[in-house]
Amino acid sequence: MVIPAITDVTMTALCPGKDECSLAIYLSGIQQAMIGFGTLVMMPVIGNMSDQYGRKALLTLPLTLSIVPLGLSLPWFVKAVLIALLLLMCTTFSQAAVVAFFNSLAEGGMQASTLYFLKARFHFNKDQFADLMLISGFAATVSQLLFMPLLTPMIGEKKLLSIGLFVGCTNMFLYSISWSAWVPYALSLSSVFVFFAIPALRSIASKLVGSNEQGKVQGCISGISSFANILSPLIFSPLTALFLSDKAPFNFPGFSILGIGLAMMITFIQSLLIRDDSSTSRSQNQYSMVA
Repeated sequence: MVIPAITDVTMTALCPGKDECSLAIYLSGIQQAMIGFGTLVMMPVIGNMSDQYGRKALLTLPLTLSIVPLGLSLPWFVKAVLIALLLLMCTTFSQAAVVAFFNSLAEGGMQASTLYFLKARFHFNKDQFADLMLISGFAATVSQLLFMPLLTPMIGEKKLLSIGLFVGCTNMFLYSISWSAWVPYALSLSSVFVFFAIPALRSIASKLVGSNEQGKVQGCISGISSFANILSPLIFSPLTALFLSDKAPFNFPGFSILGIGLAMMITFIQSLLIRDDSSTSRSQNQYSMVA
């Protein structure tokens, strides 16, 4: 209920009567960067603690502590960083880390830019935003509950990852040149394939290590994604504010969305270089012995 309305509320408070407000875009970007920093600090710590003390015990901790910066002072943080460096020595994991970084960079850019772009381009309000979120939520449900269980045994996680990233890249390019108000709705529905990417990526990373190191791997992936979420609003928020203002160097309101599409294209190309699961069995045994 908050997300569809927050854009209208912010715009009304900072720039009453306008459909474009650079200050609102900057403030949203700063907020997103702060959340990403907190997550970056805590995710490696949480992953290491889950392996050391057990996942059930860790779930008893309040979720609100997940962004406390005091995690920097904990010795587990140093250990988690060292483990992450060891994991990065694995070629497949390094490729998965690059995919996670650029994919999160693109997702963070979408959060920082898309709603303000739609408001300036098509005068969308909270009702249209809610409709788009409803369609995306439905697409995610169908993707996770129907398509992924059917397709994963048939084609594998690697191909699902590439399909999701390719569709996401195509969607962003079309988003940037949206010529009518119905285009965002159609692209939201087609995102049923985009939601393949993250589960497939985490599954690929999970198969690189044994059962006792899952928290470290997933925490490292989450930390990389959080770092990208810090950088993303710092890049795309100023870009969005510039090209939605009267001072844009050329008339292309969706230029920041195009930049997001380029980031996803890099992610897609990198995903094609990830080796199949059968070629990662040696890495799994190697890193099971490391910890």
